[in-house]
Amino acid sequence: MTDGLSENPAALLRWYIDAGVDECIGDAPVDRLTKRAPASQPAAAQPAAAASAPAPIVLRSAAPVPAGLPADADAITSAVQAAQAATTVAELRAAVESYEGCGLKKFASRAVFADGNPQAPVMFVGEAPGADEDRQGLPFVGVSGKLLDRMLASIGLARETNAYITNIVFWRPPGNRAPTDEEIACCLPFVRRHIELVDPQVLVLVGGMSAKTLLGKPTGITRLRGHWYEYETPGLSRPVPTTALFHPAYLLRSPDQKRFAWRDLIAIKQKLASIPPV
Repeated sequence: MTDGLSENPAALLRWYIDAGVDECIGDAPVDRLTKRAPASQPAAAQPAAAASAPAPIVLRSAAPVPAGLPADADAITSAVQAAQAATTVAELRAAVESYEGCGLKKFASRAVFADGNPQAPVMFVGEAPGADEDRQGLPFVGVSGKLLDRMLASIGLARETNAYITNIVFWRPPGNRAPTDEEIACCLPFVRRHIELVDPQVLVLVGGMSAKTLLGKPTGITRLRGHWYEYETPGLSRPVPTTALFHPAYLLRSPDQKRFAWRDLIAIKQKLASIPPV
């Protein structure tokens, strides 16, 4: 290194932590002698939906856990009961913070529940907290969070006034790895109840993990974005217009995709403007 970090162990350690390297080993052994399959390339971005787009796809999410997700039955039952018992966002936050069924909790500093105005007309659901979120207890506060704030500001939204932000998982996975299906399934009853209690006019799913989980579709984010769906559960007063958005972290790695994100932001602004005030 040429920046002096190699001569300053404390500064080097801080640099590693800020980069998300906070452990030497993972949760499971890795066989590095086994040849790995090459990572799949993201599908080509789809053009924005035309004005004559088909009617929104209706999604009914009545089951507490999507079929096929492995999860401890007792942990899921406990999550469903705790989530359904909450009648306010504050009660749901307390239920999440006291929940012991998700294994991520023992590795995280704190629960990352939400940020913004719960009475806002639009609710954003991201993926999982990172190192900055874990330290501050708020979603989207790192580099990608700053980009998200700029994206929201471009269409007149701000978390302080008219936007509400949460994640599909409430605790940071060790080393910023992707959460497992079981970890997502443990959090999902709380996420669904969260959406029901906020009852937004528009729901935006930020990133492929959030979009595939809540839309119940295996399709990648490049095919899910650019379209409108209707998200519906028994606890919602009506189906919620829902769309998917590229995650800011992806846009930082792939700046050429920002033009598609801009189209999606404009579509969100137009959708909000088309909905009569409650």
